Amino acid sequence: MTLVKFNNKTRNTAPYFNNVFDSLFSEALEKNQSIKKVPNVNIYEAANEYKIELAAPGLSKEDFKIDLKKDNLSVWAEKKVEHIDAQKDYTRKEFEYNSFARSFVLPEGVDVDKIAAEYINGVLYITIGKLDEAKNTHKEIVVS
Repeated sequence: MTLVKFNNKTRNTAPYFNNVFDSLFSEALEKNQSIKKVPNVNIYEAANEYKIELAAPGLSKEDFKIDLKKDNLSVWAEKKVEHIDAQKDYTRKEFEYNSFARSFVLPEGVDVDKIAAEYINGVLYITIGKLDEAKNTHKEIVVS
């Protein structure tokens, strides 16, 4: 087996070529970091209800909008942040919008009147009650 040493001196002899690729990769990484992703969700079923936990730190309860149409529960959030930096003879003003939308298809047996939402410590808790008929639908089926 032959070991080939990496010649690091070529980086200094052709700086323009390497700088082009370095700038392309660094710009791509910066753009990926600026993409806003949807928040992570935990969904679980209890005996009397379904619970959705949606991680959305940095928002307030006024930033959320929750809507139910038929069996589709939609959650929207938008927060407008304004930064002002005063430097020398000019003022730079930047607007930043943090927003997301998530939709959930609800199963049958959901009590529409028993849906509640609460925002505590960066987590949106949505509780969806079950109808009485849906609570006791467990049945063991014997294979014949």
